[in-house]
Amino acid sequence: MSQDNKILIVDDEKNIRLTLEKSLSDDYEVETAVNGEDALNKFKADEFDVVLLDMNLPGLDGMEVLKKIKEEDEEVKVIIITGYGSVETAVETMKVGAIDYLRKPFTPDEIKGIVKEVIERENAELKEEELNSYEDYLRYAKELINKQQFEKAKENLQQAVSLDTSKPEAFNLLGVIFEMQENVLEAQKKYRAALALDPTYKPAQDNLDRTSEFEYDVEDVNLGEIDGVEEEE
Repeated sequence: MSQDNKILIVDDEKNIRLTLEKSLSDDYEVETAVNGEDALNKFKADEFDVVLLDMNLPGLDGMEVLKKIKEEDEEVKVIIITGYGSVETAVETMKVGAIDYLRKPFTPDEIKGIVKEVIERENAELKEEELNSYEDYLRYAKELINKQQFEKAKENLQQAVSLDTSKPEAFNLLGVIFEMQENVLEAQKKYRAALALDPTYKPAQDNLDRTSEFEYDVEDVNLGEIDGVEEEE
């Protein structure tokens, strides 16, 4: 893995910062920030390919940091770190520009996997006319979701389904889109369709359970995985 890729880790918990830094420093150039203000100062002073950003920060919270980072550099890839009880939601962060999610507690392999997948996704520079596999359509659909191009994302997910009708991932992502469009009933149908294909598919079960609660919110939307990397908030 190229050391040319630079990562900014933003978390007020020292143990989390050290875990992330240790997991990534062999493959990437890594800097850390202890709070939102520190993160913005470092972000303005340097260029980063990926930002690992905790939502629950003291002072300037994660959502505000995310907004300011995206104002500075719309193309930077931001992976949100969330924990139990986070007040921010997957829908809100996706609308602002977050691209992936890492939920505490996590393992070093999970950290390495999600960062690697995000960077490879960026380096692949997927173009619509070049898509030819189920995984290609999933990745491209996630880029479109990030840009809030929901209808086009749905079209690409339908293409993924047409290539492989036995996999649940595309249906789970369709459910996520319908949630973002505030159509919970249709979202639940898609989550159930994913589970009909694979009753053990945890992202769809998580999302169905959460949306079925009496008073649910969109916290902990589970985006599923591509190439073995689970992407959940």
